[in-house]
Amino acid sequence: MIDLPRDRMDQVLKRFELLEVQMAAGPEPDVYVKLASEYSDLQEMASKIRELRSAEDELADISAMLGDKSLDAEMRELAHAELPDVEERLEQLKQELQILLLPKDAADEKSAILEIRAGTGGDEAALFAGDLFRMYERYASSKGWRVEVASVSEGDVGGFKEIIASVSGRGVFAHMKFESGVHRVQRVPETEAGGRIHTSAATVAVLPEAEEVDIEIRNEDIRIDTMRASGAGGQHVNTTDSAVRITHLPTGIMVVSAEKSQHQNRARAMQILRARLYDMEREKAAGERSEARRLQVGSGDRSERIRTYNFPQGRLTDHRINLTLYKLDRVMMGELDDVIQALITEHQSKLLLEAGQNG
Repeated sequence: MIDLPRDRMDQVLKRFELLEVQMAAGPEPDVYVKLASEYSDLQEMASKIRELRSAEDELADISAMLGDKSLDAEMRELAHAELPDVEERLEQLKQELQILLLPKDAADEKSAILEIRAGTGGDEAALFAGDLFRMYERYASSKGWRVEVASVSEGDVGGFKEIIASVSGRGVFAHMKFESGVHRVQRVPETEAGGRIHTSAATVAVLPEAEEVDIEIRNEDIRIDTMRASGAGGQHVNTTDSAVRITHLPTGIMVVSAEKSQHQNRARAMQILRARLYDMEREKAAGERSEARRLQVGSGDRSERIRTYNFPQGRLTDHRINLTLYKLDRVMMGELDDVIQALITEHQSKLLLEAGQNG
């Protein structure tokens, strides 16, 4: 039997109804945007609460009919027939609301910074890093998100030694936050004449994008250098001092952006620096809350091997939740929903279990 927090549901409905009134009053545009964002966050939950209460009223009416001795046999039979459907719908709504009412990560709705780096395996690792980036790029496209590359270091035979990009859209971090870690590939490299299977790896880091209100960076805490970009990119890149390197002096974090526009490079480098500092703050807070750390799917450690991509067998295995799928070709084309949804469900299950133990 699921016992939902009635007071919390009352608060959600009251807040949702207040937002409707405030938005209808025609506030200033900036205020309206904030109200609309909160309204959107609460809309699904408020709708489910109203559905639940309607189903509860319906169940109460049926129970009253069944307890009414004066009711004729035909009406009682109709009430009996409706009862299982209403009870099933009520239980389904409770399960859905139980998940919606779970505490949310404040960063879930944010965009994200995606960083992919080749690990062990030399040229093959760089090629795999390129494959992973294209996989995430296709997944982002399927969700309607925008991907913008901030900096690239290309591999000697293709792929990337390192690539950093912003992925912009609603709820990006909630979907991609469990991708951080070591991704291992097993396949026959194109450069392997003997047909032997090689194992190599790439590291993925997904950081929530931080706004200026999330992280304050003081001018005196950073050093900004401009330099000549190197590597691929055409004549413009090789002849203009357009690359920007920002060093955060208190932490030693260094970010480089090396596209054509110096102004754009500065903005992107600051964007990445904010995300890294924000991630440090989140890691520190999580470390101080051992319970929160224990509830994560995996430790979130960048050095943890989280997934294996076995090309000869067409197999993907996520080691954290013992999930194996034999459709690797489709996964590499960006069909990641089955994997990501399984990780989210596992995380929610652990939160529900913890809530039950504390309740």
